[in-house]
Amino acid sequence: MARSLDGIAPGATLGVGSLPHRSASAAVEFSVKNFDLPVVPRLPRRSGAESLANQALVGVPGVEMGPYGTLAVDVTRLDPEAPVTTDLLTDNFVGFRAFTELAPQLGVDGRTFKWQVVGPVTLGLTLLRAGAPDHLAFPVATQAINEHVATLGSVLAEVLPNSMQLIVFDEPLMVDLMSNDFPLAPDAVADMLSGVMASAQSFGVVGLHCCFEADWPSLLEAGPQVLSMPATEAVVDVSGYLDRFMQNGGRIAWGAVGTEGPVGMSAGRSWKALSGIWCKMVQRGTDPGLLRSQSLLSPQSGLASYSPAVAEEICESLHNISLRVQDQASAAKLVLGA
Repeated sequence: MARSLDGIAPGATLGVGSLPHRSASAAVEFSVKNFDLPVVPRLPRRSGAESLANQALVGVPGVEMGPYGTLAVDVTRLDPEAPVTTDLLTDNFVGFRAFTELAPQLGVDGRTFKWQVVGPVTLGLTLLRAGAPDHLAFPVATQAINEHVATLGSVLAEVLPNSMQLIVFDEPLMVDLMSNDFPLAPDAVADMLSGVMASAQSFGVVGLHCCFEADWPSLLEAGPQVLSMPATEAVVDVSGYLDRFMQNGGRIAWGAVGTEGPVGMSAGRSWKALSGIWCKMVQRGTDPGLLRSQSLLSPQSGLASYSPAVAEEICESLHNISLRVQDQASAAKLVLGA
């Protein structure tokens, strides 16, 4: 039976993954305190080993990682059938280890929490750019992700047995999917994403994230239960797809607070921008009740580029927007731009 987020309140907040802390324990405490759905932190400012791609490539034969997160690929050793050993004691998983150690002490067991892993398309493209041929890059990426998800999901289920996991696959390079030189056809991408999400569903709810303007219908075709996307005017053009997604039980994690450049937008302005997008979607036939009830809120991307103090300000803005989403505004008020 597919798991769901039915018990999660409308407008619940969550992070995208990366945090600015150099102290893993401080990052876990920040995540538990500031997000309704605590997020397993990655700490790329502490070490480049905690980048999304480098985490996913731990234990992959033929891939070596340098001290600053650089990758070197030995094509002769790449093998999609080779076993991948996820060594959680490496420098790549300091944030993860801290979460498994501290989250039970901080009362997370019983709360839904989120963790993020790179998607197979982005990881395959990373290997491709590092010198792997495409007939190896994407199968190796898929194998690595499936093995890592199985290991991480099992450990998290053991330490937080009463919690629901939300596993989100991060696909930043999907932004180029419709370009003429993209190495995969959209249907092949959907199949690849569907495969890794199906494997992850044994641990919880699965989702897809892209912090840029992606071809959202292609991502939806893969069958996520949660779609994490930036709250920009461009999504109005795919209102019909998003409405059908929500009608079928899907939830949208709206990147409601921008993370590009200086942070200066107040919660009021961010809410006005989000509600303005929702109003335009309602005018195109989207169910206003579903927009509110099926919403989650996040920053548009990770917070690693900011100081911990600024990251906390962003979370405070998210919290204030969440209160507005939970307000008992009627569908008529949404249409009027309340």
